[in-house]
Amino acid sequence: MDSDLSHPGWRRGFWSLMATQFQTAFSDNALKNLIILLVLGSAVPQEERNTHVALAGALFAAPFILFSMLGGWLADRFSKQRVMTMVKLAEIGIMLFAAAALAWGHASLELAAIFLMGCHSAIFAPSKYGILPELLPHERLSWGNGILELLTFLGIIFGIAASGFLAETFAGAQVFSGLILALLALLGWWLSRGITPVPAANPTCAPRINPVTDLWARLMSMKQDRDLWRANWGNAGFFFVAALVQMNLMIYAQDVLHLSKSQNAYLNLALALGIGFGSVAAGYASRGRIEYRLVPIGAVGLALCSIPMGMAGVGFAPFVLCLVGLGFAAGLFIVPIAAVLQHRPAPEDKGAVQGAANVMSFIGILAASGVQWVSFQTLNLTPGQVFWVCGACALLTGAYSAISRGRFIRGEA
Repeated sequence: MDSDLSHPGWRRGFWSLMATQFQTAFSDNALKNLIILLVLGSAVPQEERNTHVALAGALFAAPFILFSMLGGWLADRFSKQRVMTMVKLAEIGIMLFAAAALAWGHASLELAAIFLMGCHSAIFAPSKYGILPELLPHERLSWGNGILELLTFLGIIFGIAASGFLAETFAGAQVFSGLILALLALLGWWLSRGITPVPAANPTCAPRINPVTDLWARLMSMKQDRDLWRANWGNAGFFFVAALVQMNLMIYAQDVLHLSKSQNAYLNLALALGIGFGSVAAGYASRGRIEYRLVPIGAVGLALCSIPMGMAGVGFAPFVLCLVGLGFAAGLFIVPIAAVLQHRPAPEDKGAVQGAANVMSFIGILAASGVQWVSFQTLNLTPGQVFWVCGACALLTGAYSAISRGRFIRGEA
């Protein structure tokens, strides 16, 4: 039997989800990086500037630690499509608040806007990932994750590119940047209405409002499934490395390559395109199954590509090629891990597992902000040397997955 027939109309709902996710990733990163660029361009000491960059990343990550479990409960208790639609509606108000903060040029309010967008995304993410197995036939799950990661990272890079454009185009009048993002939020809400409505997976589940105790209980449950446990830590390690690379890349572009705000986006374009196409390649290479062997391959690729990036005097072209390779390897790494996190849990627990995985991934992102600060302020590393830290951490994560779990090497489904 053609499995597509067992999921009637999945294409429209799936592509509506993809478009909504692209807008979400675009707007998140356009706002966050616009504020970071305004900080980088302000007349503040370098030490204070680097601290603000790390703080912006931490404020975006903190809501995922605080509210992802709540987002997981909402994804299980209610229709995931309904949750996403309501969250996108809230984004319109958040972006109007951001527009006011940008108009006043008040740094504290701008950082508060980053925090609020983090809250929005923390609630959105469990439903976004948890609904995929409900929309797609099983053999298309890895393919769907590849498309999702491609559009996510394209959204990230175009959002970063747009932040440079907005910073320069509306210099002195950043309220217009906020209003543009509010209009995009309205578009995202409209797109979310096209996602296939699905019934609540567990309409009787009790509320989960304590992020600490609920996370602990969920982690202990996940630990009983070795594949799910390894995937959870691999996911957290990936986002730690990705966040550290992204933060460090902005500083490297300004301090080492001396690029303008708009030129800075070209480096992020190389990275995000690599991740996107690596994700698509992983989806097709999986051939309707979860291809565990891609995880250690991706980890080794991340480590190898980071080596030339940390060398003094590396040329611009080789650096960009390494960024593309770094991104491609990252795509190979994350797609099978994301598929495991979606496929292994029971249907009534998918939202809760995604919530727990989000908390762990953003603990990784928050840790990356701390490592970035320590690397510069305490260890006195150069931006290039921080890339070596990224490569070493990626290799350790891949080694944990491959050595401690033979299935990752043998590629068993």
